Amino acid sequence: MEPQISSTPRVYIRLRRTLRISPRESVRLGRVAQLLAPPEHERELLELELYRPKEYDGNLVLVDMLLIIRKVQERFPEMQLELFGEPHTLVEIQSEPKRPNKVLIVLVWLLLFVGSGLAIMNFHADVSMAEVHRHIYKLLTGQEKTHPLLLQIPYSLGIGLGMIVFFNHLFQKKFNEEPSPLEVEMFMYQENVNQFVISDEYAKLHRKEHHQDGNERPVKSR
Repeated sequence: MEPQISSTPRVYIRLRRTLRISPRESVRLGRVAQLLAPPEHERELLELELYRPKEYDGNLVLVDMLLIIRKVQERFPEMQLELFGEPHTLVEIQSEPKRPNKVLIVLVWLLLFVGSGLAIMNFHADVSMAEVHRHIYKLLTGQEKTHPLLLQIPYSLGIGLGMIVFFNHLFQKKFNEEPSPLEVEMFMYQENVNQFVISDEYAKLHRKEHHQDGNERPVKSR
C-alpha cells in the first residue's frame, strides 16, 4: 500500500531579527519573515497584514510568533506552520532621515581629536615616556639628548599607524572583512538594547492582557 500524502498546505517561516518601516507603512508578513510556501498561497501570505502601527506605539513595535500564527490561521485555517529561528521581530518605525549637520560633524570630530590627543599626552606624562625615550637613546648611542627625535618621530608615527590597523579603517576604507573592535562593541551594545526593548515590550503586553482580563471578570454582588 502506498503512503497517503497529506493535502494540507504547509508554510515554513523564519523571522528576521529587526526591521525598519516608514510611519505610514503597515507590518506585512513578507517584510518580517522569509517564507517557503505553496506557490498558490505565497503572494497572499507575503502581503498579509500583521499589524498597523498606532501613534501610541512609539517608534518600536514587537511582532511575535503568536501574532503571526493567529493572523495566518484567520486567513488560512487549514494551513500548517513550521516556525524557525527567532520567536519575534523588533520593528522600528523610522521617520524620514534628516540631512546631517556638517557643522556639528566637524565640531564632534574636533572634540574627539583634541580629547584623544590629550588622553595620549596625559598617559605619556604619567608613565614618563619622554624620560624613557631619553634613556633608551642613551643606551643605544651613548649620548644624552633632551629631545631624541630619532626615537620620538617613529614612535609618534607608529601610534597613528597602530590605531589605523587596530580599528581596521582609514576614512571609509576597510583593509579586510574582519570587524574592528569598535564595530564589535557597537554590535554588542545594539544587541543589549534590542534585548532590553524586547523584554520591556513583552512586559507591557503582559500587563495589558492582565488588565483586560481583570476588567472582563464579573463583579461579585454581596
